[in-house]
Amino acid sequence: MTTKTLRASGRDIEISSADKVLFPDDGITKMDLARYYAGIAETALPHYRDRPVTMQRFPDGIGADGFFQKNVPDHFPDWIERLEVPKEGGVVTHALVGEAAALVYLADQGCITPHLALARAGAVRKPDRMVFDLDPSDDDFGKVQEVARAVKQALEARGLPSFVATTGSRGLHIVLSLDASEDVDRLRPFARDLAAKVAEAHPTLATTEQRKAKRGDRVLIDTFRTAYAQTAVAPYAVRARPGAPVATPLRWGEAFAADMAPDRYTIGSIFRRLGQMDDPWAGIDGDPLDATQLAEDD
Repeated sequence: MTTKTLRASGRDIEISSADKVLFPDDGITKMDLARYYAGIAETALPHYRDRPVTMQRFPDGIGADGFFQKNVPDHFPDWIERLEVPKEGGVVTHALVGEAAALVYLADQGCITPHLALARAGAVRKPDRMVFDLDPSDDDFGKVQEVARAVKQALEARGLPSFVATTGSRGLHIVLSLDASEDVDRLRPFARDLAAKVAEAHPTLATTEQRKAKRGDRVLIDTFRTAYAQTAVAPYAVRARPGAPVATPLRWGEAFAADMAPDRYTIGSIFRRLGQMDDPWAGIDGDPLDATQLAEDD
């Protein structure tokens, strides 16, 4: 296997085994992945900065088992920023990704999919994102869209604007931008209550039942990420699925379009999209919601 060099944000990053095929059905190599992350960095990095990263690594490609890794390995270079996050009985040392070279380096490590904390460094118990993860029990994306509409309307009835993205897998993420003013434990009841009320209003479409055996063919409104040290797939992250689909921020009108699919955009098509429109989440931090109001609503 060949080692090649890719320059990103003023650094030369060696890509070992650059010709290794990570997506066997598509012929996408590790070098292709690294080039993707170098190219998407300008758009993606505002969503990454100051957020602890959990790496989903597939060193032998998506045809083999991958694994999640939180702690930064000892061999990572010193210029990769780190953050120690308390856990029961110790700490976890996460990487922070603030430059394109860091994204490229993670790709060299076989990290196909970075996952980001929903709280930033300096306030790890006070999230600035709340995520409602719509997880279908089958491949009927139309049901996901219907549940997304119901969640959006429930939020709007409370005066809460939201953002939406494909997961690059099978569902959608509905996201609230928060001002990081409230402890996550005080936000959890709001998320659970809203999800429960939507499920009660749409009992044949939606559920909050975590156990798959009890979901039937309904869409799970997953609020489990409203908890300490939880993560969500990063915007513009590649998923370890055939075709190399990308988790893609959308406009709400796009999310409801008949031709939308959760894996519609890939590393082969996302740049065409971004050449035609700005990142729909570019202003997500511009007017965050007062998180204390959500806690007080509980």
